[in-house]
Amino acid sequence: MDRDLRENALYKEIEEHFRRALEPGFGRITGASDLAPSPDGDRIAFTGSRMERLEGAPSTRIAVVDVATGQVEEITAGPNNDRLPQWSPDASTLAFLSDRREAGRFQPFVLSSNRIGEAVPLPEVEGTVESLAWSPDGSRLLFVSAGLGADRPAASGSGVTKGADGSPTWLPHVESGGEHEWRRLWVLGLERREVSRLSGDGANIWEAGWCGDGSIAVIASRAPDESAWYHASLVLIDADTGAERELFRSDVQLGLPMSNRDGTHLAVVEALCSDRVVVAGDLLLVDPATGQVTRVDTMGVDVSDVAWRTADRCVYLGLRGLETVAGEIDASTGAATERWSTSTESCGAWYPAGRPIGDEAIAVVLDGHDRPPEVAVVRGGKVETLHAFEHEGTEYVATGGGTIDEVVWTAPDRTELQGLLVVPPTPGPHALVVMVHGGPIWAYTSRWPRPLAQLLVARGFAAFLPNPRGSSGRGRAFAEMVVGDMGGADAGDILAGIDALVERGVADPERIGVTGGSYGGFMACWLPTLDARFAAAVAVSPVSDWYSQHFGSNLGGWDVEFLRSDPTTAGGPYRDRSPVMFAGRARTPTLLTAGNADKGTPPGQAVEFYRALREHDVEAEVALYPEEGHGVRAFPAVIDACTRTVAWFERFMPPNR
Repeated sequence: MDRDLRENALYKEIEEHFRRALEPGFGRITGASDLAPSPDGDRIAFTGSRMERLEGAPSTRIAVVDVATGQVEEITAGPNNDRLPQWSPDASTLAFLSDRREAGRFQPFVLSSNRIGEAVPLPEVEGTVESLAWSPDGSRLLFVSAGLGADRPAASGSGVTKGADGSPTWLPHVESGGEHEWRRLWVLGLERREVSRLSGDGANIWEAGWCGDGSIAVIASRAPDESAWYHASLVLIDADTGAERELFRSDVQLGLPMSNRDGTHLAVVEALCSDRVVVAGDLLLVDPATGQVTRVDTMGVDVSDVAWRTADRCVYLGLRGLETVAGEIDASTGAATERWSTSTESCGAWYPAGRPIGDEAIAVVLDGHDRPPEVAVVRGGKVETLHAFEHEGTEYVATGGGTIDEVVWTAPDRTELQGLLVVPPTPGPHALVVMVHGGPIWAYTSRWPRPLAQLLVARGFAAFLPNPRGSSGRGRAFAEMVVGDMGGADAGDILAGIDALVERGVADPERIGVTGGSYGGFMACWLPTLDARFAAAVAVSPVSDWYSQHFGSNLGGWDVEFLRSDPTTAGGPYRDRSPVMFAGRARTPTLLTAGNADKGTPPGQAVEFYRALREHDVEAEVALYPEEGHGVRAFPAVIDACTRTVAWFERFMPPNR
């Protein structure tokens, strides 16, 4: 394909598709995240997303929804982005982060809850602030800030936080072993308006939350690089002296430290994780005084969010198979009670998330394949919509979204597996695109149609979204099946799912394609080296060579953990599970895309596999996006990437029309 597709007929079709889907919402809030119910339960503040045109990524504003009326009010105006609202305990003040003074560098601001007057900047914090929280008594705010140039997680697009030293553009990027920027913990005393650093020189703070007024619970490591997160521990820091005390260290990853108001109970999630900020696993209650750990039986739910309703009641949300589940823990007994579950919708960004509101309800940002995003509360096991982000564009998307069904099949070793299937209204058997999720520790649930899947289904393809072993929602043992065996039995799970869909008359065996990003990109390269059935493949931000991935990525420690091998030893998984080593076995036409700013799966991974395929006379193309990181997220690059993907599949495996 040409470098510039903007005059291409298909590009114009897909551009018009996005215009019809998004333009009716231009200039207003059309999505929500970071829900923050007010202490009295009357209002919910949130980060609202909005677009003005098909250019760049959505900007964000602080908005508030009135629980009684469902009316949404946008209460900040930027410029740039405002996010992460947090109410003071007395509900008089709303704190939030904004980069209005310097694009890409977030600093704290406060706004009176009566919204009279402009937001007031708080004293500047070194670096860029990534999170904030009020102390239970409302006298202090804590911040976690990242140094300018610190790595961002792959789940958030990879790349680095803003760098602003004003250096000439010709200066080289230099790495010398000590270049990583640290994440620090800061406390602001509101009476004197003074900011002080609380974390020591040898502590890198990934997450933090108050544990009573006198302590702060953090997830911390002794090094600042992304690989160090995988070995971070739960630490308690004295809010006055900065003295540290390790409470708990796991053999896997920890996240989401959250204490009740008086600091007597501390919840944390222990999980096998592929990516920082994408955490779902076991819920632990930790005694801050003794470090004693109680494992909570959540009835098969991989917990992905926690928040305290009262001193003894902790709300949790998570996954159980294809279900999104919410429940509540009685901290005095450790007993869990399930409050709500659904397999037709979900909530949150990567995983289910929500916040307690009032005495019984849970506030969520809900969506499903047939439900556009909305702010809702779950009360008594039922959903009450507060504000739906519906418009003519969502109606248009719904008309081409196809129908969704749960799929169950059996792996060669008799393991039962689950996934989702989206089919167009045309009769089958269909040209089938297998969409492999990233991670590998993640999972598909029923969500508002994903842009690429919706485009493919609207044009006559069926989309298969499998959750092979290694996926979340089936417990730690199921997730651990992929460790030491990436591209092994999990690849067999996906192939068995395709077989099942062919046998059921859903999929045409001559028109099977595969795509995915990150680990899904690895699979889009790997599966065609194992099986000749694939008519086309599109690999996004892939890994194709585990050797160069280890030494070229900022996540070199992760592949050692998940391959259970040593890259300095000849042979083994680093060779045997690298698609580039087996490109001679592949005959599948393959399109590869990557972002030049991606530090998690560097663009060289896509280039390597492209060149290996071309050496073996396999049809292949590679497209590198200069301003993108891990995945393509900004317009018009999104239109370009979708155009190339759709064109590739339509060329090699045309759908039913």
